[in-house]
Amino acid sequence: MYSNSLIELDRAHLVHPVASYRSHERTGVRVLSSARGATVTDASGHTMIDGFAGLWCVNAGYGHDSIVEAAARQMRELPYATGYFGLGSEPAIRLAAELAERAPGDLNHVYFTLGGSDAIDSTIRFIRYYYHAQGRPQKNQFISVEQGYHGSSTVGAGLTALPAFHAGFGVPLDWQHKIPSHYAYRNPAGSEPAAIIAASVAALRAKVEELGADRLAAFYVEPIQGSGGVLVPPPGWMKAMRDLCRELDVLFVADEVITGFGRTGPLFACTEEDIVPDLMTTAKGLTSGYVPMGAVFLSDRVYDTIADGAGASAVGHGYTYSAHPVSAAVGLEVLRLYENGLLENGRTAGERLMAGLRGLGDHPLVGDVRGRGMLAAIELVVDKERKTPLPAAADPARRIFDRAWDNGLIIRAFGNGVLGYAPPLCCTDEEIDAIVERTRTTLDETLEDPDVRAALA
Repeated sequence: MYSNSLIELDRAHLVHPVASYRSHERTGVRVLSSARGATVTDASGHTMIDGFAGLWCVNAGYGHDSIVEAAARQMRELPYATGYFGLGSEPAIRLAAELAERAPGDLNHVYFTLGGSDAIDSTIRFIRYYYHAQGRPQKNQFISVEQGYHGSSTVGAGLTALPAFHAGFGVPLDWQHKIPSHYAYRNPAGSEPAAIIAASVAALRAKVEELGADRLAAFYVEPIQGSGGVLVPPPGWMKAMRDLCRELDVLFVADEVITGFGRTGPLFACTEEDIVPDLMTTAKGLTSGYVPMGAVFLSDRVYDTIADGAGASAVGHGYTYSAHPVSAAVGLEVLRLYENGLLENGRTAGERLMAGLRGLGDHPLVGDVRGRGMLAAIELVVDKERKTPLPAAADPARRIFDRAWDNGLIIRAFGNGVLGYAPPLCCTDEEIDAIVERTRTTLDETLEDPDVRAALA
């Protein structure tokens, strides 16, 4: 009765993100009621391993009492403090300092947001201001990568290169451009790392030449493309693109909203190739999803140019909840947990996860297994030689998600038959093994789907 009443209230009033509103009204909501560690429980008592950490964000896992206490303590002492008027709070100041100390290179300046989407918006405003301060306002064109994701705000959705975020919204805008993804499994250049890197470098160079180097402002990229299907670039790809941006006088923006805070192993994925971006965005794992918060990291050069350009004038960009003291207190405690065992556990668990998923490669539907650390994907096909995707009639996003759910596993099932994984870093060996085994069961059930069988025939 409790669950049914909630389903009706949800159907009548709550608008869900990235959903078919009418389909959701018909099927109804699944109500989650509790969680601990890597396990979540719904309102009916059904328990599942959360193989996707909420939305790639509960990196520390659920139910850490120390995080709850940090938030409660801050709420009792100072539940809100604006960053306007030269004011601030101790947690926000300390978190900015701790993050700057750990960030790559000279990313010494941190601007806090509510999440990843408005962090991306903030970078666009900072970058435009940066070039105006230099007397080069014509540098106003932005490039991102096909199948990349940079949020769903109005301008961020234009940098995002996924059809669902464009259809009906009038984006991308005319100053937002794309180059092809490095997508190794389906790259026209082939699967060899050197060929993929050369093709991407040539594509970015050609796009800059097409638009004019004097007009190009910035290039945006994720260290691993998350929502595009967990697309992992070959080693050296990020560094090659960073070097080219420096050569072409284009700012390099690393979007670490998904990859940051241990998701790929280290605190920041950029450090794996010794990359120092001009700007970097984070969110999700910053607070392990317990409260909303994002961050923009600015290099000394970008910050100083903006600061000097403004002089005594205010830089007119701000949010009411920027540097929120409760979110910052949570961020400090989450950072402590990462560095007191969770990062190391995540590295070990990630190796086990990748080995286990690769062990599924002999399954008739598995075309590709890819990932790094606790961020992985399996791409399903009905013909391994031709790399033929699952048929649309098989409704992979819905049916595979449902099968996994019934098998006690939450994963991301993309519409093209890609299964996404991003478990909490706290996973035990037993939980990692259960993720793999429940995936195999789900694949076996998918193999028996009539629409899949028809495509295999």
